[in-house]
Amino acid sequence: MSHVSVQSVTVLGATGSIGKSTLDVIARHPDRYRVHALTAHTSKEALLDQCIAHSPQFAVLDTDADAQWLQQALRRAGVRTTALAGQEALCEVARAAEVDTVMAAIVGAAGLLPSLAAAEAGKRVLLANKEALVMSGALFMDAVARSGATLLPIDSEHNAIYQCLPSEHRGGLAKHGVRQLLLTASGGPFRGWSAEQIASATPDQACAHPNWSMGRKISVDSASLMNKGLELIEACWLFDATPEQIQVVVHPQSVIHSMAAYDDGSVIAQLGNPDMRTPIAYGLAWPERIDAGVETLDLFQVARLDFEAPDETRFPCLRLAREAMQAGGAAPAVLNAANEVAVEAFLAGHITFGAIPELVATVMGLAYPGQADSLERVLAADRWAREQAALTLRQLTA
Repeated sequence: MSHVSVQSVTVLGATGSIGKSTLDVIARHPDRYRVHALTAHTSKEALLDQCIAHSPQFAVLDTDADAQWLQQALRRAGVRTTALAGQEALCEVARAAEVDTVMAAIVGAAGLLPSLAAAEAGKRVLLANKEALVMSGALFMDAVARSGATLLPIDSEHNAIYQCLPSEHRGGLAKHGVRQLLLTASGGPFRGWSAEQIASATPDQACAHPNWSMGRKISVDSASLMNKGLELIEACWLFDATPEQIQVVVHPQSVIHSMAAYDDGSVIAQLGNPDMRTPIAYGLAWPERIDAGVETLDLFQVARLDFEAPDETRFPCLRLAREAMQAGGAAPAVLNAANEVAVEAFLAGHITFGAIPELVATVMGLAYPGQADSLERVLAADRWAREQAALTLRQLTA
């Protein structure tokens, strides 16, 4: 039997759906992986249960009060994990010398700094946080190149494309004989709905995804197709592609996770059951393959595969994201921040679903005065866009 060295893993965003799936895969291979640190935003009870199950060295929560609560609970449970709090602690467990692999699965802009810390420290970064690349793609990819980090995308679509491309694919797609990337989308819960029905959809309807189990924020993004727009921006950075080289294809069965079309007419696709443990296991074990606990796809049960073009009239968020990537600079960070504010307002019942793209388009239409050529400037663009979105929101709800 070949000896496998044990990888030390930090899971950022451990209590979310990606974090839970990561721990499920890790638990299947105790000979290969041990958990160095687990982090959560505010889910302290869930994090406590995970610490009891996985005995990490560190656990990180957002506030000192929550970390103190966790530390006392860990002590009572006889678990020797040290509880920490705050952004700097997140970055510390991401860049710690003894860590080999970091699962970056914090949702939203909050995941940017620790994901970047892992990249700068030369880790194997399993990237499930879109915003790190949407907000600061150039900075993030530069950090990866400088440090020699291994960047493996975990979003099912980007992971699929990664599997369909040659192992070395930097320097532009044309250099590797790739004509186009085909990014699949389920179409979300509103695929067959009219524009009027979509505009007045409720939060519960928006969160009822037909194929995937996800958090509420990403479920709303999936319903508006903003999620696919953010993925388009992410794919441009990951695969050195232009927005024009990426075609979004609505594929309701969510069985083909994405494809790469080559100059010779070949189209290579990655298929599998819609289960995030597949891309997670791929990232953890790459270049090897390990059991992820996922059933092999039954093609007879699937029986058919359907494809259609996305309707950007009913789903304008997709167009807004492409325009942001084409504009470059701070535009993707502005798009992302405005969308986060809009989705939060929608989930809280302050605006309609139809107002999400309106608010994003309004903020994008304002000329952002700065650049996005440093982390400080990216964060400044993010703050500015949130302020403008909040102002626009007050006008919409006045």
